[in-house]
Amino acid sequence: MMFSNITIFILFYVLIISSVLGYGILITSFSKKLKISNDFGYIGLIGFFFLIFYSYLSSFFIKHDLLHNSLIIFFGAISFFIFTFKKLKFFKKEYLNLVIIFSVLFLGVLIFKNHDDFPYYHFPYSYHLTQNELTIGIGHLNLGFRTPSSVFYLNSLFYLPLIKFYLFNMSAILILGFSNLILIEKIFKNISKINYRFIIYFSILVFIFINVFFYRIAEHGTDRSAQILIFILIIEVLSFINLKEKENIIISKIYLLIGLIVSLKAFYILYVLFLLIVLYQIIKDKNLLFAFNKLLKNIYFIPLIILVSFVFLTYFFNTGCIIYPLSFTCFENIIWAIDKKEVVELNNWYEQWSKAGAGPNFRVENPEEYIKYFNWVENWVDKYFFNKVSDYLLGLAILIIICFLNFYSLKKVKHFNNFEIKSVLLLLFVLFIEWFYNHPSLRYGGYSIISSIIFIYFSLRFSKYYVNKKKIKKKFKILIAISLLIFLTRNIDRIFNEVSFYSYKPLSEVFYNMNQSHYFRIENSIKELKREYNQCKINIELCNQNSTIKVTKQFKKYIFYTD
Repeated sequence: MMFSNITIFILFYVLIISSVLGYGILITSFSKKLKISNDFGYIGLIGFFFLIFYSYLSSFFIKHDLLHNSLIIFFGAISFFIFTFKKLKFFKKEYLNLVIIFSVLFLGVLIFKNHDDFPYYHFPYSYHLTQNELTIGIGHLNLGFRTPSSVFYLNSLFYLPLIKFYLFNMSAILILGFSNLILIEKIFKNISKINYRFIIYFSILVFIFINVFFYRIAEHGTDRSAQILIFILIIEVLSFINLKEKENIIISKIYLLIGLIVSLKAFYILYVLFLLIVLYQIIKDKNLLFAFNKLLKNIYFIPLIILVSFVFLTYFFNTGCIIYPLSFTCFENIIWAIDKKEVVELNNWYEQWSKAGAGPNFRVENPEEYIKYFNWVENWVDKYFFNKVSDYLLGLAILIIICFLNFYSLKKVKHFNNFEIKSVLLLLFVLFIEWFYNHPSLRYGGYSIISSIIFIYFSLRFSKYYVNKKKIKKKFKILIAISLLIFLTRNIDRIFNEVSFYSYKPLSEVFYNMNQSHYFRIENSIKELKREYNQCKINIELCNQNSTIKVTKQFKKYIFYTD
C-alpha cells in the first residue's frame, strides 16, 4: 500500500488526539459551568463525549465518509493548535505529561493481529457507519450488531484519507491516555494534602493496574475501556463523599463518566447506582428537595440523558429491544424485531459462555440446567478460575506487595482521617454478587469490581503510615515510570513476537492485517441485499424469494427483517 508507512500513521495519531482535545477545549470555553478541570485528561474525555454524542446523532441522517470526517477531525485539531499557540507557556507541565503519555501509548497501537471480535463485528460495524446512514434491523445480519457500542460510532469518525480505517483502535488509546492524565493530575496536584491521601493511594494503584494489566490495546474491545473509566468513577464518588469540595464539579465529572461507561457497554447501566450514593450524601447534609435540585440542575445532566437515550434508541433500531438481550425490553409487534425466543436463547448463550460452559472447542451438555443457580460453579472453577482468575489475583498480590514495601512505615499518622467508604464498598459487593451470579467473566466487569474492593482496603492501610512529602513524591514518580516502562517493554515484546510469527513490518507496513473477505463480508451482504431490493422494485421477477433476510424501505430508510 502506497501510504502504509510509519510517518502517515504518526501524523494521524497526533491529529486525532489533538482533535479530541480541541473539541474538549471548545466545549468548555462555552461556559464556566462546563469546565470541570484544567487538565488534559478531563478536557480529552469531554471532547470524547462530544464526538460520541455527535456521531450517534449524525449517523441517523448521514454516513461518516471521508469528506465528512476530514472536516470534523481537522476542525477539532485546528482548535487545539490555536489554543496551544495561545496557552503553551501556561500549561507547560500539562503538555509535557500529554506528550509523554501518548508517546508511550503509541507502541500499543502498533498492532498486526487484532482480537477475534474485531473482524467479527467491531470493524464491520464501524465501517458500516462510514458507508451508510441509519439502517434499521441490522441485528439480523450479525449477532455482534445487536450489541453496539459508542466505540464503533467514534471509530467511524476516524475513517480518514490516507490512513483510511487503520486507526479504528484509537478509542482504546484515547481512554487509556486521558485516564492516565487524570490519575497523574490527582496524584501530584494533591500530594501535599493529608485529606487527599486515601484518594492518592487509590489513584496510584489504579494507574499501575491499568498500564500493566491492560497493556494489550488489541484486547481492550469495549469492556476494558469501560472498566478503566469505572475506576475513575469510583475515585470521583469517593472524592465526593470524603472531600466535600467543589461538589457541583465532581457531580459533573460523575455524569460525564457514567454517560461514557453506559455508552461503551449498555449493561453497565448498573453503575448509575453510584448516583444513589451521591444523592444520599446530599440528603444527609441538606434535604431531599435540595438533593434532587442539585442533581437535576447540573449542566451535564441533560447531555447524559440524551446520550444514554441515543444508546437505547440504537439498540431499538438494530434489534427491536431497548437493551439486548433482555427479553422484557423487546417489542414483538415491529417488523424488524428479533424474535423473543431467539433473544432468550442468546441471553442464555452469553450466560453459558461467561460461566465457562462453552468455548471454541467444547460445549456443556444441557446448558439450560447448567446456568441455573450455582450448578456451574465447579466447572467454572476448573476451567476459568484456574488459571484466568488465579493469575489475575496473583498479579494483584504482587502489585500490592510492591506498593506495600514502598509505603510501609512503623510510624503512623497521628490524626488519620478515617475515610467514609462503607456505602461504596457495599455497592461494590452488590455489583460483585450480580457479576458473579450472572456473568462471572473478568471482561464483564470483574477486573474493576474486584480490584477496587482490594484497592480501597489497602489504600486505607497505606494512608495510616507516616510519609515524608518529598520521599513519597519521588516514590510515586518511580512507580509511574516503572508502570510505563512495563507497558513499553511488554508491547515491544509483543511487536517482536508479531514480527517473528506473522512477518509484521511495523516501520514499512504498519497497518494491522486484514482478511478482505472477512472484514467486509457484512457490508458486502448489506450492499447485495439493497441491490436485490432495488432490482425487485423494477422487476418483480428479480426478487430473491429464497433469501432468509428480507429488505424493505420506509421513510427513506432501509429495514432488514425476517419472516
